[in-house]
Amino acid sequence: MGSLFENMQGVPLNHYIWFCAIIFTIGVIGVLVRRNAIIIFMSVELMLNAVNLLLAAFSVHHNDPSGQVFVFFIMALAAAEVAIGLSIIVMVYRNTQSIDINVLNRLKW
Repeated sequence: MGSLFENMQGVPLNHYIWFCAIIFTIGVIGVLVRRNAIIIFMSVELMLNAVNLLLAAFSVHHNDPSGQVFVFFIMALAAAEVAIGLSIIVMVYRNTQSIDINVLNRLKW
């Protein structure tokens, strides 16, 4: 019975790499294509989560916990980004009555 568990393997690292690449690409496309500020911030969060997952996968693969420490700091950065981003969106909405970033051209000098 011990040899059965020794032969079992987890998800291969290549699957994590491809999955994170797809998630990161979706986030980049969301930032470049969409004009809604909330969707742009969600796309940035999607990119950060793809990086977090890949760091955690490499950390487990190499038996080195330093990648998981970086994940913790990226999560703290993402929480601060959400708080600041939402406050900016609220202020833009108060001034322009829209969250479309094309409307922000009115704020130029």
